[in-house]
Amino acid sequence: MGFYRNHILPRLCDGAMRSQMLRPYRERAAGAAEGRVLEIGAGSGLNFRYYGAGLRELVALEPDPKLTALARERAQTAGRTVRFLAAGAEAIPLEDASVDTVLSTWTLCSIAQAPAALAEMRRVLKASGRLLFVEHGRAPDLGVARWQDRLTPLWKRVAGGCHLNRGIPDLIEGAGFRIERLQSAYAPEGPKIMTFLYEGAATPT
Repeated sequence: MGFYRNHILPRLCDGAMRSQMLRPYRERAAGAAEGRVLEIGAGSGLNFRYYGAGLRELVALEPDPKLTALARERAQTAGRTVRFLAAGAEAIPLEDASVDTVLSTWTLCSIAQAPAALAEMRRVLKASGRLLFVEHGRAPDLGVARWQDRLTPLWKRVAGGCHLNRGIPDLIEGAGFRIERLQSAYAPEGPKIMTFLYEGAATPT
């Protein structure tokens, strides 16, 4: 999950999804996080520098120890105190209703059991909490979506389990969230099969 997003994605999808191009999305998502924040698939810590004044505590979920080592360095550089959890999103080792914000950026595409992971995110969120997300997924254009369906079986094998064709809003709502804000559009650069982005916020129902 983290290896794909932080190593394969920047090389295979860029120029589709260059880190500089993604920066505004990260700034908006992480900058809106408040209170006790759980970052899903924190990877090498690319979001750490963008958290704002509303952050009280940061918990980073990342099962890959090599990426966690990089994230610790980024946390130090950013002056962040981060609690790292070496676990997958399908079984989050936190108490029920213990988190104010869950942040997921380019992660739901590659979690093997995305519905289970989203159910766990809902479990650990407080009733007043929010899920903030930026994800790539199924495009609305029929021709593009057909190519996403054709290529996903191969793409999963070469890109760390990434699905090109996941309907992100349906996944989120199906896990018991209400989407309160959603923007969707192709990223400014890159092949359409990889760059239809969903950005928004959801609350537990």
